[in-house]
Amino acid sequence: MGLRSVCLMVAAALFALPAMAAEPDRDAMFPAKMQSFALYGDGAIPNSKPGPDTEKGTGTGWVQQVSRPMLQVYLPARAKATGASVLIIPGGGYAGLTFEYEGVEQARYFVDHGIAAIVLKYRLPSAATMQAPSIGPIQDAQAGLRFVRQHAAEWNLDPARVGVVGFSAGGHLAATLATHFDTAYVANPDSLSLRPDFQVLVYPVISMDAKITHMGSREGLLGMSPSPDKVAEFSNEKQVTAQTPPALILHAADDTLVDVDNAIVYFQALRHAGVPAEARLFAKGEHGFPLLPRDDWQGAIIDWMTSEGWLSPRGK
Repeated sequence: MGLRSVCLMVAAALFALPAMAAEPDRDAMFPAKMQSFALYGDGAIPNSKPGPDTEKGTGTGWVQQVSRPMLQVYLPARAKATGASVLIIPGGGYAGLTFEYEGVEQARYFVDHGIAAIVLKYRLPSAATMQAPSIGPIQDAQAGLRFVRQHAAEWNLDPARVGVVGFSAGGHLAATLATHFDTAYVANPDSLSLRPDFQVLVYPVISMDAKITHMGSREGLLGMSPSPDKVAEFSNEKQVTAQTPPALILHAADDTLVDVDNAIVYFQALRHAGVPAEARLFAKGEHGFPLLPRDDWQGAIIDWMTSEGWLSPRGK
């Protein structure tokens, strides 16, 4: 076989090789680094008294004396991002924040499922740091929701699929956000919606009614002797309307800290108002669900969000 023939055979073999695959975009495969933002930027914090920052417990999982609200933003890998997002509100009886377990750890779970998670470090009611302590948390929750919608395009989020997830007293604040959106507790010059698109409440405080409330949360938010009007205003089962967003409620029947009746009265109020709602009540689990495998209750949230269509673009 001549040299020319050999060269032609080699050339033909090379042309027959499959094309080299494009190098994958590895940046799209991994979540972005967490970003932290001052909730009100460089502006004044509304309803705030001047004074030093006395926050303590940062990095320990239990944060107290919060007077400078912040957001921690966790975005999913672009390759599996759904466009859905949740504002996560940790609990702590309005006396502190269970920030690691009910905030950061939950954010990482949502990010694993393609859902952006924004953890709210909200102000804790205090006459020393606020003019009107009872509205400080809802101001920060509304400002947090506004912040997500303001940055939706930048973060590739759907502004019509922004939910709220609240735990314990954070569940009360989440339900307050879901039932008080017609009142703007913060400046809203661009008239962004202050209504979350859906709500997920996990072993939530709902009512301020002394018969079923968690008294520590009630006293932390409203003080020792709140007026009947104030009790009714922040008893969220009394504030439900047909416009209240759809809800998933998770609670344990053996919860000795926050009575499961909180979940039941809220579910009943939603049902009677014609609001789509689902309640999953576990026989055992206690407060914080320490007796439940996480897959049992975290998976229930993803299942509900999937079945209700929140992980996909919604029709007009």
